[in-house]
Amino acid sequence: MSQTFVPEVDPPPPSGRPAWWFAVRGDDLLVAVSAAGETAIPSPVDLAELGLAPIRRQYLGTLDGRPCWSAELPAETGPSPGMAFLGLRALHPRLPETVYGVAGRAVQIVAWDRDHRFCGRCATPTEGVPGERARRCPACGLTAYPRLSPAVIVLIERGEEILLARGHRFRGGFYGIIAGFVEAGESLEEAVRREVAEEVGLALGEVRYFGSQPWPFPHALMIGFNTVHAEGEILLDERELAEAGWFAHGTLPRVPPKLSIARRLIDDWVARRGHAPLAQE
Repeated sequence: MSQTFVPEVDPPPPSGRPAWWFAVRGDDLLVAVSAAGETAIPSPVDLAELGLAPIRRQYLGTLDGRPCWSAELPAETGPSPGMAFLGLRALHPRLPETVYGVAGRAVQIVAWDRDHRFCGRCATPTEGVPGERARRCPACGLTAYPRLSPAVIVLIERGEEILLARGHRFRGGFYGIIAGFVEAGESLEEAVRREVAEEVGLALGEVRYFGSQPWPFPHALMIGFNTVHAEGEILLDERELAEAGWFAHGTLPRVPPKLSIARRLIDDWVARRGHAPLAQE
């Protein structure tokens, strides 16, 4: 069953109806866990019903008509009976896609609201802006919006092969595709070409947009592209990467899980080439 989230900023008048509460402690969300292991977002009228007193709360909008709130919990908060604190990566396979999207939004909004309580220019306490997701300084007028860091990620093809690389910090022996943050003054396409040149020393053909994905780790927007190898041999930036190479479908190493747009790009290449879908999760 599909669900619909409608983002909003100004909360409605109190109605006494249950709400979705995306309660955050650090980077982890409070979730209800059944005896069968099923996971759900708590939905009391107010967190006080669970014995919780949030430091701050933010209205997010509605999910299937029900109000959604994010809330920052004190660091010492323990889970209520039948509940647990889990990180976003662990929650991805356990929540419906739309609910998981709201959870990622909630974690980012809580962090933004916490980190912008004071003006970055003059240190005056900031105030919320009615009708906007923003905090404004009453002294100097500086306005802070939720931070978003654009990053590019690109699948590079060479005949029947794709380029895969393993970073020094990759866990579990995963190989991924080239990615990096966009720098000031760059277009997305320029960022793709720069990152590839820096990390593996290759020149590219046409850079084509594939799709995007919110990536709340902690506040990125991943923008995916396809391209083809134009010239050059792999020249590894050993500060960033441990290995990189060309792989055909039958020789693919362990690739990222379905959580990521990297996997979507790889799966798309597999489908376009008429290969059997990957068995890896």
